[in-house]
Amino acid sequence: MRKRPVLLGVGISAALIILFLFSMILAGKLLGSKKSIISGEGVGIVEVKGLIVDSREIIEQLHDFRDNQKVKAIVLRIDSPGGVVGPTQEIYEEVRKIAAGKKVVASMGSVAASGGYYIAAPASMIFANPGTVTGSIGVLMKVSNIEGLLGKIGLKSYVLKSGRFKDSGSPVRTMTSEDRDVLQGVIESMHRQFVKAVAEGRKMQVSEVAGIADGRIFSGEQAMGAKLVDRLGNLQAAIAEAGKMAGIKGEPEVIYPPEKRKLWLDLLMEETVERVAGQAKGESGLKINYEMEGF
Repeated sequence: MRKRPVLLGVGISAALIILFLFSMILAGKLLGSKKSIISGEGVGIVEVKGLIVDSREIIEQLHDFRDNQKVKAIVLRIDSPGGVVGPTQEIYEEVRKIAAGKKVVASMGSVAASGGYYIAAPASMIFANPGTVTGSIGVLMKVSNIEGLLGKIGLKSYVLKSGRFKDSGSPVRTMTSEDRDVLQGVIESMHRQFVKAVAEGRKMQVSEVAGIADGRIFSGEQAMGAKLVDRLGNLQAAIAEAGKMAGIKGEPEVIYPPEKRKLWLDLLMEETVERVAGQAKGESGLKINYEMEGF
């Protein structure tokens, strides 16, 4: 009779240990884990996909590869039509600084335009496919106006402001010529910053870049003729060249950042924040991006 409580206790303890180990394995799969062993010298791959709306994860990956002694070069793989000005400039600055000490090769996929090209400009070398859509050096400001719609449904909007330009770009009132001049001045300033960044990154004259910085897009082949791209080739060609530039003998090992899988609650919270932020931006009626229209 006395053996039964002992056996029961052992059984419960074993079950708890198994449950704990299972939970640890499940948590590791959900949260992701870093690639533990790099057998040789390799090339790190940092991917930029879709609209650029935040720079933190990309910069973190760049820094991880910069500090990893076994990662001898970095390939920045870009499939992006651009995005928000601030994050785009932050990524550009980190690429510029890292490229001064470790080779960074940009590899353009289907599209690397506007802000997507901006972040490629300071790379040690830029690869594009012949049919890559790139260029689009310019600034895009979108201003919505729903004043007429509100009038039709009998709604009025009242704005209290501390200065006459505080609501410039408001969707509920007509834009004045003074508003237009102020907003155009902002666009011109950001455009000059873009042109200067490309000129510095590509070691071109500002006037030379300004001549093609009218928002036009280029194929990869055309971009090479305009000195915006160094070579035509796919991702594998960019990886091979990065390894060669870094002095790696033979085929370099390809290293990707650890995959960060998130719990459903984290994904739900992020989705909610993005929706609220998107709605807030939409209500402002004003968007300024290094972004190619139509993507």
